[in-house]
Amino acid sequence: MINKIGKVTIYVNDQAAAKTFWTEKMNFVVKLEQPMGPSMTWLEVGPSEGEFTTFILYDKTLMKQQKPDANVEHPSILLSTTDIESAYTQMQEKGIEVGKMLRMPYGNMFSFKDNEGNEYLLREDK
Repeated sequence: MINKIGKVTIYVNDQAAAKTFWTEKMNFVVKLEQPMGPSMTWLEVGPSEGEFTTFILYDKTLMKQQKPDANVEHPSILLSTTDIESAYTQMQEKGIEVGKMLRMPYGNMFSFKDNEGNEYLLREDK
């Protein structure tokens, strides 16, 4: 029936700033950026050109105008890496706010915040 996760929407206050954060600090690539009328841009970013799953960076204000009862609060998102130590160091060097490294029996992980203060979790896959 369902064979993969396609897209996760992150509602943002400033698409340009979110794009800069994800592409310049997190090394994501723009997978699709297309005007959708006079005041909206469809913007998708992902970890690489070959990765299927993307984040849609969608303007909170526009979504509330389109659907007043929409929940535009931040979803819980867990990202994966194969080298948690390197990712932790690189994020610190880029000025990204990171939490304490958590060393759990099921894997090492830490939280980090994007440019708007939304929190994510990065976990090492072994």
